[in-house]
Amino acid sequence: MESTTQQHLTFSIKLWPPSQSTRIMLVERMTKNLTTPSVFSRKYGLLSKEEAEEDSKQIEDIAFATANQHFEKEPDGDGTSAVQIYAKESSKLMLEFLKRGPRVKEDGDLISGKVDQQTVFDISGGRRDFIEAEEAEELLKPLTGPNSYTKICFSNRSFGLDAAHVAEPMLSSVKGQLTEVDLSDFIAGRPEAEALEVMNIFSSALEGCALRYLNLSNNAMGEKGVRAFELLLKSQNTLEELYLINDGISEEAAKAVCELIPSTEKLRVLHFHNNMTGDEGAIAISEIVKHSPALEDFRCSSTRVGSDGGVALAEALGTCTRLKKLDLRDNMFGVEAGVALSKSLPSFADLTEAYLSYLNLEDHGAEALANALKESAPLLEVLELSGNDISAKGAASLAACISAKQFLSKLNLSENELKDEGAILISKALEQSHGQLNEVDLSANSIRRAGARLLAQAVVRKPGFKLLNINGNFISDEGLDEVKDIFNNLPDVLGPLDENDPEGEDFDEEAEEEEADHDDELESKLRHLEIKQEA
Repeated sequence: MESTTQQHLTFSIKLWPPSQSTRIMLVERMTKNLTTPSVFSRKYGLLSKEEAEEDSKQIEDIAFATANQHFEKEPDGDGTSAVQIYAKESSKLMLEFLKRGPRVKEDGDLISGKVDQQTVFDISGGRRDFIEAEEAEELLKPLTGPNSYTKICFSNRSFGLDAAHVAEPMLSSVKGQLTEVDLSDFIAGRPEAEALEVMNIFSSALEGCALRYLNLSNNAMGEKGVRAFELLLKSQNTLEELYLINDGISEEAAKAVCELIPSTEKLRVLHFHNNMTGDEGAIAISEIVKHSPALEDFRCSSTRVGSDGGVALAEALGTCTRLKKLDLRDNMFGVEAGVALSKSLPSFADLTEAYLSYLNLEDHGAEALANALKESAPLLEVLELSGNDISAKGAASLAACISAKQFLSKLNLSENELKDEGAILISKALEQSHGQLNEVDLSANSIRRAGARLLAQAVVRKPGFKLLNINGNFISDEGLDEVKDIFNNLPDVLGPLDENDPEGEDFDEEAEEEEADHDDELESKLRHLEIKQEA
């Protein structure tokens, strides 16, 4: 039995040098980062695509040369440190190039100028309170004179009817220049009838503005609220970011969103977190997704979506070939939806973050996803599969996936049932992983002494490693001492162990006597275990 297991878990790895296709993908990824609006681009300016491509090639060349020089000094090494230097140097240089800002053309004009702080009108920083007419007159006065505002943020301030009537003409006067509107949490504490009328007033005032960013989160809108924004939503053909978080988006509200927005062809970010969408609502959202080919960041977490809705979303996502970040956490997808999603994953060549926790995937669903991710998403940095009832059976596929990810930095497999057998496989994959791995969470996995020790040994010497969380397991007192000793020189890297249960859920005298034999058996298996990536 043991030899069969060993044969099943044999793969091969070559860490350095990276393939030409990997180098090209890194250049493409950096180019997208340099041309995507961010905190840095707002401060230093956004690069043109041409300049970003030129800079990315230069960055990659420098990073490769630096890492290769290091590798040549250690010819007997496995290339792990060279890959880490390659990724770290690329990240450092990219930030340096961003801070330099766009270069000046020969005629003296910037390719893409720095953002003028006078373009943002933001009243969200004050007290979280009701705003009435008099205060609105004073707060919004800057909108009445000549200005260059392109973004307004009224979040965190609750507008009543009188204040909304004050705001209406001011908003109408600037709507032609607005590209970003944040109306999140702007009717808190108002009676429903008043809140709906305020939304109608704002919607009418802003009708026709050509927005790239719209945030209507935290307004408990439901279908009535969505339809109160009908005039604004129906006039949007250029939206790139839409946020409807914690808005009571029910089945009917989701259908209303789908009905009212005329075009989502340019949509890059779509967030529906913490709603009561359900299966039928998810099917409506899937229609939006189908018509959003530019989608890069999709969040539909904590939305009460079951198997049917999960399958619909999974299939719709297959059309989103530019997807970088996927967050479907805390839904009731089940195995069938997990398998459906695994069939769409190969479309996501640029995927960097996958949040797939608490989806009831079980072993079969998790294995399908792990196998799909292993063969795709070469740039994956974050993988979360917590709370999916994954046992040691599903750990082999997970281990093979982990070992194949060159840029993986964060792994969360907490609240599963991996036990020591699964922890062995994961620890070996972590030991051989060659990305910038810095955070691993295997808390609450019924892991005992042997598994905890091997996980600690796998990560403790990784450069830049920040946190190992193995809390909430069944590690004996002796095992805890061993783990703490392994991290003796790096105590901050080991997470808290206050919820560990040394006795375990099924502890008895016989189990205590057999633990040493159990450890020896696991160690024996580990000596023959080799996780490599298939050629």
